[in-house]
Amino acid sequence: MVLEEIETSLIMWFSYALIPCLLVEEAETLKQARKSLEGQSKRNKEDVAVFSDTFAIRAVGDGVAVLPAPQNLSVQSTNMKHVLTWSPVIVPEEIIHYSVEYQGEYESLYMSHIWIPSSWCSPTQGPECDITDDITATVPYSLRVRATLGSLTSAWSTLKHPFNRNSTILTPPGMEITKDGFHLVIKLEDLGPQFEFFVAYWKREPGAKEHVKMVRRGGIPVHLETMEPGAAHCVKVRTFVKAIGRHSAFSQTECVKVQGETLPLALALFSFVGFMLILVVVPLSIWKMGRLLQHSCCPVVMLPDTLKITSSPQKLISCRREEVEACVAAGLSSEALLRAWI
Repeated sequence: MVLEEIETSLIMWFSYALIPCLLVEEAETLKQARKSLEGQSKRNKEDVAVFSDTFAIRAVGDGVAVLPAPQNLSVQSTNMKHVLTWSPVIVPEEIIHYSVEYQGEYESLYMSHIWIPSSWCSPTQGPECDITDDITATVPYSLRVRATLGSLTSAWSTLKHPFNRNSTILTPPGMEITKDGFHLVIKLEDLGPQFEFFVAYWKREPGAKEHVKMVRRGGIPVHLETMEPGAAHCVKVRTFVKAIGRHSAFSQTECVKVQGETLPLALALFSFVGFMLILVVVPLSIWKMGRLLQHSCCPVVMLPDTLKITSSPQKLISCRREEVEACVAAGLSSEALLRAWI
């Protein structure tokens, strides 16, 4: 009897000693189970996402379009450049192609609501499409996109609100201001044939008048005005699109200044001397060339005095006789002198 009571007491004591250990072990088991459930939940979410992306592969049936349609369609339009974007359809290890179609006011009202494929994006691989060439009028355009994978196609996804190009964002153009000597020259960013530019320029001084010049195209240097030495000249520009009747804000004002440059005294003196030499040398050279040409073409022949007839023939004959007699007399006198010397 005593032994049974002792055995019962030992069992109870041992049981009480094991209870804390069992509780700790149970807590650890619960923690591990909770982590396992959280991991399983994440995997289930990923499987759902993959399943939604690969639905076309897992659930093909009865020729129904099974690819998910592109989502989040929007148009980004800046300076009359229009780009349609959308969220891509993802299928692992597959390349998705997209088709883009548009419908303008004319197609909607007069052509039985037909849709026209985009000229640049039917098909395309990227999740965007440049529709600038498709938007040719200032009217609302409806746009839609669908995805294709082999023989599988998605449903069409349509832009929620029709797009009108008059909602484009116009920004000031880039400009480059240079000075060519005392000339103010500007070169504007080429934004396309639809853009015109209004260039405002003035001399920076109190009460200066602002001048405006219209430039019909960008990308080429344009002369604005001749600047004054030592004065600063400022320029700003904005764009105008006649097709939508809107203009951008003015660009930041830029100013350039030409230092007061004067010709050095030596250069001025040299220029004056050169000018005087030209005034003297050129006429003299012309006169000399004229004289040379005159002597070359029409030379002046000078006759000897013996050939010149200045008196009547009778007088000339009598003069010649007297000269001959004098010569004879002189000859004789010379012979007499020679004999006397010998």
